[in-house]
Amino acid sequence: MKGYAMLGIGMTGWITKNVPECGPLDAIVKPIALSPCTSDIHTVWEGAIGERTDMILGHEAVGEVVETGGMVKDFKAGDKVIVPAITPDWGSLEAQAGFSMHSGGMLAGWKFSNFKDGVFAEYFHVNEADANLARLPEGVKAEDAVMLCDMVPTGFHGVELADVQYGDTVCVIGIGPVGLMAVAGASLRGASHLLAVGSRKNCIQAAKEYGATDIINYREGDIVKQIMEKTNGKGVDKVVIAGGDVDTFAQAVAILKPGGRIGNVNYLGDGAYVKIPRVEWGVGMGHKTIAGGLMPGGRLRMEKLASLLETGRLDTSRLLTHHFQGFEHLEEALLLMKDKPADLIKPVVLI
Repeated sequence: MKGYAMLGIGMTGWITKNVPECGPLDAIVKPIALSPCTSDIHTVWEGAIGERTDMILGHEAVGEVVETGGMVKDFKAGDKVIVPAITPDWGSLEAQAGFSMHSGGMLAGWKFSNFKDGVFAEYFHVNEADANLARLPEGVKAEDAVMLCDMVPTGFHGVELADVQYGDTVCVIGIGPVGLMAVAGASLRGASHLLAVGSRKNCIQAAKEYGATDIINYREGDIVKQIMEKTNGKGVDKVVIAGGDVDTFAQAVAILKPGGRIGNVNYLGDGAYVKIPRVEWGVGMGHKTIAGGLMPGGRLRMEKLASLLETGRLDTSRLLTHHFQGFEHLEEALLLMKDKPADLIKPVVLI
């Protein structure tokens, strides 16, 4: 089979590999819709998780099951499925402790394009199919559903980590596709004032449509100063970090009220340390909590998120700015995520 792979740090290309074998609990899936992610960019061009050689990229796919193992009960060949980016080992001790995304070690529930070939291939393998696949609902488009693989659950998990409650004043830093889903999630959770930090026009428009009440443009001055002015010097109850770098945490701590929470779902591709400002952190005693987490995976979560699309409570089509037809356009779509033209939010490739 053919796949699009990381050849080494800073290098990508098409390769040929054997079709993966199907274990008794597993499934082999062929893609219907695929989407590259900024995480792929961190992995390849920043070497964020170290050297990988001839590893097929990608972790966002809607597909069709072509084979199932003998112990798979709920799926069969021909089923259309949503494949989450995180596919845990559900019998692991970490999963039993409530942290399935770290099953087998820190971040090890993230298998695709981490230590296992990803979904940018003619066929790919899914472990524990009954637990890690979700049915594509009738009437939901594959291109809309592919946003459920990573963008929606990651953005929503930032909201969960920040513990957004009814009436909270919330700031979302970074309004790329994950940040936009954090805005949508915070709105669904009952945030009142919802400040979104970003500068690209189409992302600003989408943020407003998803529920942002205020836009903070970092190109127009220091965001801490802008946010403190917007909140009459009080700051915000909760912060979701969905973009930026290791220095973004200092800004988040500075705008956070005592007793507030920061939920980080941003993949930090470089930098040795996260910097926390001593005074703004209450000299260590400000009850300002920082929580960073990898999105949960699994069938139950995927099916619940899919129901939001079914009922019209969430519209992911706003994220899709660039559409491609054909497997051969994967490279073009991936390089869009690398170059980030002004009109890009998220590309999708339909097979």
